[in-house]
Amino acid sequence: MASLGIFSLISTLFLVLALATTASSSKVLSPNYYDYVCPKALPTIKRVVEAAVYNERRMGASLLRLHFHDCFVNGCDASILLDSTSAFDSEKNANPNINSIRGFEVIDRIKLEVDKACGRPVVSCADILAVAARDSVVALGGPTWAVQLGRRDSITASKTTANNDIPAPFMDLPDLINNFKKHGLNKKDLVVLSGAHTLGFAQCFTFKDRIYNETNIDPKFARERKLTCPRTGGDSNLAPLDPTPSFFDARYYNDLLKKRGLFHSDQALFNGGSTDSLVKAYSSNAKAFWTDFANSMVKMGNIKPLTGKQGQIRLNCRMVN
Repeated sequence: MASLGIFSLISTLFLVLALATTASSSKVLSPNYYDYVCPKALPTIKRVVEAAVYNERRMGASLLRLHFHDCFVNGCDASILLDSTSAFDSEKNANPNINSIRGFEVIDRIKLEVDKACGRPVVSCADILAVAARDSVVALGGPTWAVQLGRRDSITASKTTANNDIPAPFMDLPDLINNFKKHGLNKKDLVVLSGAHTLGFAQCFTFKDRIYNETNIDPKFARERKLTCPRTGGDSNLAPLDPTPSFFDARYYNDLLKKRGLFHSDQALFNGGSTDSLVKAYSSNAKAFWTDFANSMVKMGNIKPLTGKQGQIRLNCRMVN
């Protein structure tokens, strides 16, 4: 009986090792990636995100945006978190990011707590970004989804690529469609992921030209925005992206129907073009928006991940090991 018990134990150990090896070498992401490696990882990320969002609800939108801006630059590899070195200029200094993206201290806190919970650094910064984005949406009343995991972290960053590949708030619909297509995302993904603008705030300079010079805008809405965004100066003044910037709802799409999109790129989604019908659909069916948003977030999270022996698991999300 004793020998059978030892044989069973050895067999179990081999099975666990085999599963861990398969997880580390696979090029396919899996929601169960950390189940054996560190089952405390995801609950720890959730706890820190919930605390950060409770302390400042705007932080939820900021953490979601970090994941977006990471994935659109050479894939979801946490390159956005790297500080500048002699080898490269940080993506934090790119035009879409400088003095704009935030939440790095929350990611640092998550990394510290996760490594402590796991006993060693096994959770990548790229996976932390993906999970924190999901947990932020849930904390603000939105849908959940099974985050695909197993990404590894890049060892370089590209300010130039960030400048070229992150969609700008000034883009027209054809440019937006082409930008998303470049990343393997279609028109539906464009419209539904733009719905992330149901959360958060934007700086005056990103919508100043729209409220003063464009005609496809509700006059009352333009007047309201001009109160805190003067024609000259005030570039960093904030305005909500939709009327409920701390709640994940479908108000964003309802605003587009009323020509109250804050960005030029927002209103471009409903301006007589090929995406009008999708905007109408989501404006009247929040459940469909939630379902499709979750699916598109998974799809976006699959943009060129580093897996297996590619990249590394950073000890500090701000620098290469």
